Amino acid sequence: MNSKNKLNPEQQKKLLQILEERFIKNMNRHKDILWEKLQEKLEANPEKLWSLNEMERTEWEPDVISYDEKTWEYIFCDCSAESPKWRRSLCYDKEALESRKQFKPENNVVDMAKQMWIDILTEEQYRELQKFGDFDTKTSSWLKTPDNIRKLGGAIFADCRYDTVFIYHNWAESYYAARGFRGLLKV
Repeated sequence: MNSKNKLNPEQQKKLLQILEERFIKNMNRHKDILWEKLQEKLEANPEKLWSLNEMERTEWEPDVISYDEKTWEYIFCDCSAESPKWRRSLCYDKEALESRKQFKPENNVVDMAKQMWIDILTEEQYRELQKFGDFDTKTSSWLKTPDNIRKLGGAIFADCRYDTVFIYHNWAESYYAARGFRGLLKV
């Protein structure tokens, strides 16, 4: 990890305070997780703190939503009510971005997630997130698209309307002011 992708002690302290406040405020997302254990794991993984800081910087409101007993990893997810404006108006991947002839967006979802060292939510993970609140009731989020759909030029996205998660498809090169993406980070 290079120094560019590392928080200084002051940044780390500030981020941990924000994460702890969000953790306490949203206990319904992580009833059986202790903050002290989580903080210990975060402090031992500075590269993960950098990724969480990137999520926080772009208004994603990362919060821990589960713990994987098999891998001993805490699962963080974007928990902002709507897809943050900093992650909207993006086509799905580099291939889609390069295929646009005009009005190209600044970036794409896949590359942006890679730059932040996070994963794009799958359909299953998106549905799991919806158990913790109302997310994307006015916006939508690109999802990790299965290869067979992507090979045909498409990509999938989702939103939640009428208390129901809807999964849709679109051309991968399309982008909209109300569509972003949600990330997942394992610590």
